[in-house]
Amino acid sequence: MTALMGKTALVTGGSRGIGRGICERLAADGALVVVHYASNDTAAKDTVATIEAAGGRAFAIQAELGIDGDADTVIHAVQAGLRERTGRTRLDILVNNAGINDSDGGIDTETPQAFDRLFAVNVRAPFFLIQKALPLMGQGGRIINIGSGVTRIALPGELAYAMTKAAIETLTRNVANQVGSRGITINTVAPGPTRTDKTAFFLDRPQAQAMVAAGQAIERVGTPADIANVVAFLASDDSAWLTANLIDATGGSYLGPKRLG
Repeated sequence: MTALMGKTALVTGGSRGIGRGICERLAADGALVVVHYASNDTAAKDTVATIEAAGGRAFAIQAELGIDGDADTVIHAVQAGLRERTGRTRLDILVNNAGINDSDGGIDTETPQAFDRLFAVNVRAPFFLIQKALPLMGQGGRIINIGSGVTRIALPGELAYAMTKAAIETLTRNVANQVGSRGITINTVAPGPTRTDKTAFFLDRPQAQAMVAAGQAIERVGTPADIANVVAFLASDDSAWLTANLIDATGGSYLGPKRLG
């Protein structure tokens, strides 16, 4: 496919899981993809190699998020890589996918340190990445934030994480109103239960799959490709009239009883 031919894209947290699926799909659609990663050099190299083996174009950049200067570090690396490969620094697509969920998250158990770390990576980093990326974007620019279905569904242990993703939804709506006059769109995609290398230990269990099926309209666990398909549409010209939206990509999680009686 060539829907994104000639476009450039940055995907944060792009070396594994949903991020990798997004990188592979955008590259397959013709974009030159910048694969950002925090620490797993092997995974990043493998993602780039897989894209190139399929005929796509990609390069990796490393930067820790959630620390002072993280957005500047990422954008400077993106500019250098794009200039080397294209002779310019225009960025067409930004996918804020990187995020963490490594705290207890409950009102009784959350710590200030874990809470601050969650917001630094999941909220502050994408906020300032958007700020630094906007000067590189022109007409037709696309910003896609990866949220979560947990902002709609109250799950045990997910409170602080859900709060960070709710902040992303608010960020999306407000920025959309500011950049729409430039022809730039921004939307949030909210995944549900998605099988990745991090979640396989749980979602590969038959009982977990049965639980997901019972709580979803589409009775299966999601895949990175399911989310990447939505992102690819939002990155394309076909989505030019869509902005400020929250796209529920949960397979219809927790819509209510499937049958009564």
